[in-house]
Amino acid sequence: MSRSDSPTVVLVHGAFADASSFARVIPGLIARGLDVVAPAVPNRSLLGDSAYIASIVRQIPGPVVLVGHSYGGAVITVAGVEDNVRGLVYLAGYALEEGESLGELQGGFPDSDLAAALVHTPFPIEGSAVPGTDVSVQIEKFPSIFAADVDPRLASVLAVSQRPLAAQTFSEKAPKAAWKTKPSWGVVATADHTINPDMERYGYQRAGMTTVEVDSSHLVMLAHPERVIQLIEEVVRATAAD
Repeated sequence: MSRSDSPTVVLVHGAFADASSFARVIPGLIARGLDVVAPAVPNRSLLGDSAYIASIVRQIPGPVVLVGHSYGGAVITVAGVEDNVRGLVYLAGYALEEGESLGELQGGFPDSDLAAALVHTPFPIEGSAVPGTDVSVQIEKFPSIFAADVDPRLASVLAVSQRPLAAQTFSEKAPKAAWKTKPSWGVVATADHTINPDMERYGYQRAGMTTVEVDSSHLVMLAHPERVIQLIEEVVRATAAD
């Protein structure tokens, strides 16, 4: 497979994180000769975030494999309908149905430990007298909930450098579901305390995805980067032939 035939891998981070959450995966993908893009997701709204990632995808010449972690899974569910997207990879992610919101999907399963550790903070919205609400995670609880099997020193850095998620994101409904028309793969983090692993399984099975289970915390790409790299490489090879 030549480099020109190989899809560009676009890594879409989730809530309470940024693109550095792929820091252990990116070097391995580059070493395998893959083109990689890891954009900053605004985390302001599902529709806005999806439109932003879709705009990046459209500007990439050639095919794309979209990889979404956690909330990033919801983003790629919508953005993944772009014509040049060849495949979707969900890492401990939300595989929403068309017309479904994050809150609705989560509501069908028992709460994870995350629910009791959320912090709500107002933030100003330009042109509006009514503030928005940012959602983040209690700093002291972040390591155990998100990153129990990640280096504690790194987990402490991630805890204090969170990228919050606007609360409105939980109620916005996905207008499209790319997995209906694009081949998809999903990783279940079986030791996940952020998203109920059964919710991950349900979303993946509903979508008919090829599913892999990894004994991992929510941050599977930091805890088990080689397994994630291996899967992404498999998807790139599978979709390059399309």
